[in-house]
Amino acid sequence: MALSSSTSQAEVPGLAVRRIAADILDGVLRRGRPLDELLEGSTLGALEDRDRALVRQLVATVMRRLGTLRHLVTSLLKSGLPADAPRVETALLLGMAQILFLEVADHAAVDLSVRLVQADNLAKHYSGLVNAVLRRVAREGADRFKGVDTAWLDTPDWLMQRWVKHYGEATAHAIATANAHEPALDLTVKSDPDSWAAQLNGRVLPTGTVRAVAHGSVSRLPGFGEGAWWVQDAAAALPARLLGDLHDKSVADLCAAPGGKTAQLALAGARVAAVDRSKGRVARLRENLVRLKLDAETIMADATAWQAGPFDAVLVDAPCSSTGTIRRHPDIPWLKSEANLATLIDLQTRLLDRAAGLVKPGGTLVYCTCSLEPEEGEDAIAALLARNPDLRRRPIAAGEMPAEFVTPLGELRTLPCHLPDPDPRMAGLDGFYAARLERL
Repeated sequence: MALSSSTSQAEVPGLAVRRIAADILDGVLRRGRPLDELLEGSTLGALEDRDRALVRQLVATVMRRLGTLRHLVTSLLKSGLPADAPRVETALLLGMAQILFLEVADHAAVDLSVRLVQADNLAKHYSGLVNAVLRRVAREGADRFKGVDTAWLDTPDWLMQRWVKHYGEATAHAIATANAHEPALDLTVKSDPDSWAAQLNGRVLPTGTVRAVAHGSVSRLPGFGEGAWWVQDAAAALPARLLGDLHDKSVADLCAAPGGKTAQLALAGARVAAVDRSKGRVARLRENLVRLKLDAETIMADATAWQAGPFDAVLVDAPCSSTGTIRRHPDIPWLKSEANLATLIDLQTRLLDRAAGLVKPGGTLVYCTCSLEPEEGEDAIAALLARNPDLRRRPIAAGEMPAEFVTPLGELRTLPCHLPDPDPRMAGLDGFYAARLERL
């Protein structure tokens, strides 16, 4: 039962959290702003850890299940959503997510969503509608999903069609299913992964990454303050390892921020030049290196025009569509489109050409992206090799990486559905592509 309308909005427990979550969702859905940017720039800092975590959980759940939730809204509102009150959809999405996917009491989810629309001048006339729809969802919502493939609903058609074309229907479905689950926390540790896995109640993956289901602020976990580890998806930790023994070798890390791969290179004993064009990202990179007590030269520059070297090795983690990271960034499929690829491919081409010119004869170039799209991976390397006869692939050797990650050409290709586990939170890794080349 909804609380009395005479009760002050400010006095209702949980309403402030829902209002912040609604504002962030509106920023993504109405203004097309990245979720991470909104989370970092919101008023989350003023909240207690528990409320901050709840905001993130609410918003991420809506984004992961957006297709399914909108499908349900459409089935319940034959006349559609009111065009003049966008807060109505936001309140419905939040309420439905709590009722169907989160451990929130139905009556609380309904009441708080009703209060969200009551507080909005454009939406307040629809509070009765929101109340009625959410009560119906509480009664019969799960039954409406019988026979419905929610993995397909929660992936935009343009993206699912691409995955079916490139990976086959079964693998495309497995990728979409993996993306529906919030991933665990992956850490690259400086040393003794078994010990850190025990301290963090996690496990060591076959790749050496420590994986744990952590609660609360990452900065309060054991080992953070002393710089014993850094957050880095298991897949993101693999490309730097393709460079092999780096002791006292010169390495350029292009598009380096936030610095996970830079830290790997520095820890391996390389003399690293870490390049990024963003002043803010370079500052974050430097802060991370200080915490980790690792040394690297940090340079703010456009990597497509940067003149230096030559280097023993160059690592290029190119900006891309990031479709391999939807597990961690569930807004990506709803903010990106196929039309975005052309601009990104042009940038990747220029980065690769510049990187190739920075490598010494006999040196190594590793190119990687967190994209599942071949145009940003396999096709980009094939085109680079066609333009540069003095470059050739150096395939990944047997035993160097898990066999399921290695393509017939000896390149790296991880998928979100790899590393299965009975606990979906402990399964999977980001979709990554990497190729290792050498200059003749």
